[in-house]
Amino acid sequence: MGFLRRRWRGRSRLAVCGLAALVVIGAVAWALHSGEPEPSGRPSTARVDRGEVVTAVATTGSLEPAQTRTLGFATDGTVTAVNVRPGDQVKTGQVLAEIDATDPKERVEDTRQSLDDAEEALEDAEEAADAGTGACPVSAPRTGQALPVALVASSGVAPSPTATPSASPSSQPSPSPTRSTQPPAAQPPASQPPRSGRGQAPDGRAVGGGRSTTCSGQRTEDPLLAAQQRVTSAEVALAEAQDRLVGTKIKAPIGGKVLAVAGAVGADVGTGGTFVTLADVAGMQVAADVPEAYAGRLKIGQSATVTLANRPTEEFAARVVRVDPVGVADGDLVRYGVVLAFEEVPAELLVGQSANVRVRTGEVAGVLRVPSTAVRGDGSVVVRTAAGDQVRAVGVGLRGDQYAEITSGLIEGDEIVTVGVEESPS
Repeated sequence: MGFLRRRWRGRSRLAVCGLAALVVIGAVAWALHSGEPEPSGRPSTARVDRGEVVTAVATTGSLEPAQTRTLGFATDGTVTAVNVRPGDQVKTGQVLAEIDATDPKERVEDTRQSLDDAEEALEDAEEAADAGTGACPVSAPRTGQALPVALVASSGVAPSPTATPSASPSSQPSPSPTRSTQPPAAQPPASQPPRSGRGQAPDGRAVGGGRSTTCSGQRTEDPLLAAQQRVTSAEVALAEAQDRLVGTKIKAPIGGKVLAVAGAVGADVGTGGTFVTLADVAGMQVAADVPEAYAGRLKIGQSATVTLANRPTEEFAARVVRVDPVGVADGDLVRYGVVLAFEEVPAELLVGQSANVRVRTGEVAGVLRVPSTAVRGDGSVVVRTAAGDQVRAVGVGLRGDQYAEITSGLIEGDEIVTVGVEESPS
């Protein structure tokens, strides 16, 4: 009998504990359920107002300098000085690096001496030309032989008259030859070519009026022309030597920041290699790209906003300055490059840092607008009235990311449904 009593008491305790556990679980469930908001079953609404409607294309990009210069030496040599390091800010004309200039200096001195010698030779040739010593001598005619009129005219020597042979001897002696300062008035023979500023010798060679002459059957060059050519060649050689001497120093063509230095003192460098990379960080810009679906909306001059990764709360005004006409394949997509310039370049920008870009591709101001989510696919909205919700067809203008322009069908102050809109008319 005692055994049965103890067994009953144990079962009673188990029942009580189970009941208590059920009460606790129910209380917790009620508390959790009471903390959640009751679904209203009614969609959100908004009022039709006036304001700005904007369409935009958003993308990401990075900062890059507006100008980047790669600088090198104009001659081979050994680096003797490197005056900058990456990150240094430099001014226009500042010497950045130098190489040994011993050989280029000697070359300049040699070519300058050659030019002096050539100029002296040119002066001598000009003096000789003025004195007439550079012309071929004209030989005196043999007895009984006359010079052609053209040769006489070019040489300045007057002809001597010759005796005319007769059939019978004459008792009178032949008159002795006399010198005349004027050529005879007789016309030249029919076989002789007409006179001109440039005559001909008996063998047909040209005489006078040229840069070269023929003496004793050999052609000689004009000394004046040869001297002038020598001076020109010496001037060209001196200019090249001076350029090489200037090229032993790298000077900054623009003010900016040094991005890279490719060598150190003692290194051997060659012509045409890049030794210093310089960037104009004062004209920093944003380089980005957009998918082909949006590239057609971009135009030069469109306004934009830029947000930097290290300044997420600030927006900087910019504008589109370049849109690439040719796209680049990126997997299955084709992307088009776009470059944006800051309206005012922010301070302390970093080359290569990331940026978020939002380009305005369309905008209207002071128009009736509703949230974009309120406009259904068929161009209608749901208007809430005292009699209930009504579907109304409206005219839609510019569709923006946040708002849509309403051109007809609504008035300012109308209440429209923004979420939970069914597509089928009610």
